[in-house]
Amino acid sequence: MGKKYDFDYIVIGSGPAGSAAALNLVGGRRRVALIEGRFFGGSNLNTLDVPFAAALDFAHTYTRIQTFPELKNQDLNYNLPTINARELNTVIEVGGNNKKVFEDAGITCIKGYASFLDNHTVAVDDKKYTAAYFILATGSQLKVIEIAGTNTIKYYSPETAIKVRRLPKVVAVVGGGSTGCEIAEYYSELGAKTILLESAERLLPREDSEVGEIMTNYFTQNLGINVLLNAKVVALEQDEYSKRVIFRQDNIEKMVRVEAIVLATGSQPVVDYCLEDAGVKYKNSGIVVDKYFATSTKNIYAVGDCIGGESSTDRATQEGIAVASNLVGGTKTVVNYNGFARLTKTFPEVATVGLNEDDLLKRDRKYKKVITRLSETTASKIYNFEDGFIKLLADKNDHIIGATIVAPDAELMIEELALTIRHNLTAVEIASTPHITNSYSYAIKLAAKALLNKKR
Repeated sequence: MGKKYDFDYIVIGSGPAGSAAALNLVGGRRRVALIEGRFFGGSNLNTLDVPFAAALDFAHTYTRIQTFPELKNQDLNYNLPTINARELNTVIEVGGNNKKVFEDAGITCIKGYASFLDNHTVAVDDKKYTAAYFILATGSQLKVIEIAGTNTIKYYSPETAIKVRRLPKVVAVVGGGSTGCEIAEYYSELGAKTILLESAERLLPREDSEVGEIMTNYFTQNLGINVLLNAKVVALEQDEYSKRVIFRQDNIEKMVRVEAIVLATGSQPVVDYCLEDAGVKYKNSGIVVDKYFATSTKNIYAVGDCIGGESSTDRATQEGIAVASNLVGGTKTVVNYNGFARLTKTFPEVATVGLNEDDLLKRDRKYKKVITRLSETTASKIYNFEDGFIKLLADKNDHIIGATIVAPDAELMIEELALTIRHNLTAVEIASTPHITNSYSYAIKLAAKALLNKKR
C-alpha cells in the first residue's frame, strides 16, 4: 500500500477479536496500529474471564473442602486481599495488559480512546491517525437498565465485584444470567448472605428450563442463596444504615436491605466513538455488518462483541482471524459458528452447545431429547455430587443438534459434544465411543444410548 495514510490498518480494541486481527494483519510491509483505551489484551484477560476464573476457583474449592465430613470441624480461614493478589498474579502470568507481544510483532501500540473524524481518520487525545482500513473491535460494557438511583447509589459492576477487600455481610446481585449467578455463588461461598434477583421466571433464562430449576435448587438448598424470580428491580436507595433494592414481584412492590449491591444486568456493545462521522451504521444491538464483517462504510470492518450477538472469546478470536484473512488475502472467509459452546463457571458448571429446546420450539422443528442425571454414574458416588445432568437433543436421524451439561468440569465434557455438532455426528457414534467408566463424562455415553432407545 502507498504512503497516503499513516497506517495500512488500524485496529481499535485489543481484546480477543482485535488482538487476533492485528496479529494476523501484520507482516510484509504492512503498517498496523492497535489502539487501546484501557488494558492491552481486553477485558477477557484483565478484568473479567481470567480474574473471574481465578476467584471462582478459590471460592468453589473453599466450599467443596468444607463439605468433606473429615474436614467439617476444621477452622478454615481465608484472606480477601490474598485472593485479590492471586487474581492479579494470574492476569500477569497470562499476559494481561502487556503490549510487548504486539510491539514485538511489529504493531504500533497507541494508548487512548479513539473517535472518528471521518472514515479514514481517528483522533486519540490531541493526535490524529489515518489509515486505509479500520477494524473495530471495541467489545462491550455493562448495560445499566432503567433502575432509579443508579446515578447516585454506589454499586459494584461485575469487574469490581470480585475485587472487594472486605466481604459484605449482605449483598444483592441484580441479574440471574451467567455473570450474576457466578457472582452470587462467589459471595455466598465466601460466607456472605446473598440475594439473587432475576426478572425472568427462571435463572439463566438463555438456557433450557431444567438448568434454571437445578441451579435454583442448588443455590437455595446447598448455599443458602435467596433466589427471587420474576423480580424486576425498579430502584436503588440508601439511608444511613443500609442500601435498599426496590423491586416488583407479582405486581407487588417489595424491598430488601443490603450492605452491597452488584449489577449484573447484561452487556451492550461499545459504539460511542463518533461512528456516524465515518458513515458506519449501528443499532443498540451493535454495529451492522455483513457475513464478511464489512460495515456500511467500505473501508471499515467490525468484529467481536461490538457487533452484538453471542459473546465468546473463541468466537471473537475466529472473527478477528477471518476479517484479517479477507483483507490481506482477498478471501471470502466466513466463520462457521457450529460447535461454539457457552459456559457459566458456577459449581456445578453449565455448558451449552448447539441449539437448545427453546430454539427448536421457536423454529417449529421436531426433535428427540433425553436427560441423563449425574446420579446414574459411578462418579457421582465417588465424588459425592449428584446435582447435574446431560441433556441431548437430536433430529429424526439421530444427529446431535444441541447439548447441555450441568456438572463439575462441564467445560471439558462439552468439547466432545461440540465436536459432534460441528461435524454432524450421531448418537450412534457417541454411544460407540469408549468413555472412562468412573468419570462424569460416562453420562454422555449413557445419554446417547438412551437417545437411541427413545421412540421418535
